[in-house]
Amino acid sequence: MSKRGASPPPGGALIKRARSGSPAPNTQIAISSSNDERQQALIRTVKRTSSLEAPIISLSGSHGAEILSCRFDPSGQNIAACSADRAVSLWRTYSPNTNYGLISNIHKAPILDLQWSLTSQLMYTASADHTLAVTDLTTGQRVRKLHAHRGIINSLDRTLAGGAGVELVATGGDDGTVRVWEGGYEGPKQPVSVFELGCPVTAVCWSADGTSIYAGALDNEIHVIDFRKNEQVYSLMGHTDTPTSLSLSPNGHYLLSPSLSSQTVIHDVRPFSPSPNRVHRVLMGAPAGFEHTLLRGAWSKDDGGRRVGVGGADRTVCIWDVESAKVLYKLPGHKGTVTAVDFHPKEPIVVTGSKDTTMLLGEIEPSIGA
Repeated sequence: MSKRGASPPPGGALIKRARSGSPAPNTQIAISSSNDERQQALIRTVKRTSSLEAPIISLSGSHGAEILSCRFDPSGQNIAACSADRAVSLWRTYSPNTNYGLISNIHKAPILDLQWSLTSQLMYTASADHTLAVTDLTTGQRVRKLHAHRGIINSLDRTLAGGAGVELVATGGDDGTVRVWEGGYEGPKQPVSVFELGCPVTAVCWSADGTSIYAGALDNEIHVIDFRKNEQVYSLMGHTDTPTSLSLSPNGHYLLSPSLSSQTVIHDVRPFSPSPNRVHRVLMGAPAGFEHTLLRGAWSKDDGGRRVGVGGADRTVCIWDVESAKVLYKLPGHKGTVTAVDFHPKEPIVVTGSKDTTMLLGEIEPSIGA
């Protein structure tokens, strides 16, 4: 019987030899977390689905208070976030993910919502100081300041009006009104039109053709206002508590609205709906919490709106498949309530903002058949 050979010397490492056709280094992750380089030989390949530098990227350090809204620009190259510290931060989506701008002199109170202009290098911001500001992003200077409401402005949205090419901005505030303003570098100090709803407005959203405004209010209803007739046409029911935000699907047929009841409802807003109450889907899984935060949801755009995402008080982001109403992802990573979600316009990338003052940028699987 032959004698067993001497055991290998201590400190040896298990080596996995890379194949000749091995993938690029940015798709590989070392499984071992040891600091010893010899222990980091086990490598797992990750299937990448976007052009991001890494599957998950943390964007932090620019804000000193909770982030209340974050959005991609129409090209998907930049991200803007607004915060309770009265500042707007600007970031690059792709490597290097630099924080190339911090605009902190446009408002005197927390900035609750922001929107990129559809036509020019402008940013619209709504604040608790009752003002709507228009900022030129090439200079970082505020070009217009409108005393828009008599209360906190909770939400804003923009659209391109008819054939004129004029950008219109709708704002909703605690004074119970929805007001429409002319956007751009110059415009009147007075609103184009004012709609009285009688109770605080938490969310506004334009219809796809720019003729109607959807306004979520404290009466648990979503009021549909005809902008041309200057009157309310109908209401969308189905919520048992206040809607926190409104987002229109890329095809303009459906309206996403999370609420303080932790139910997220998708309404059918087509002219002729097969359902009498217009409720298309009711999604569960994103708890609103007791802080009564205005959680901002979004539709995926790279696949034409097959998925929706909403943050929650459980510090995660819930992403559902719209057709089956099933939860596809429950994304962790934040240390506070996730207040805002947005999807990249061209790739399966999601950005989230949180009360922990940071944003997370990450890729998800593309939709099947997208």
